[in-house]
Amino acid sequence: MTGPEFRTLALSFAGTTAAPHFDRTAFKLHRTFATLAGDGGSANVLLTPDEQEHYAGLRPRVFCRVPNKWGDQGWTTVTLTEADAGLLHTVLESAWRAAHRPRRSRPRRKP
Repeated sequence: MTGPEFRTLALSFAGTTAAPHFDRTAFKLHRTFATLAGDGGSANVLLTPDEQEHYAGLRPRVFCRVPNKWGDQGWTTVTLTEADAGLLHTVLESAWRAAHRPRRSRPRRKP
């Protein structure tokens, strides 16, 4: 898969918009569910931690956990040159559906 193919696939989900996000392009519905690197070689997708573990175990050359607190939340890097469109469609659909879910509210900090 190429960067332009990923972009087309991400935008194929209803209501999805694309916007600049630092050196990446963010794809969002109510919230961001995927980002595409500026060089088009990789993307990050938001999965549940269980999905992240599943896909990284299934295809470790394609999927790996983002190595920081974002990764703890399910953000997963996809190496696009190793990815096939069918599997990536399934993964992006899951991320897109997650963007429909309301965020968990955080307790407010006291000043």
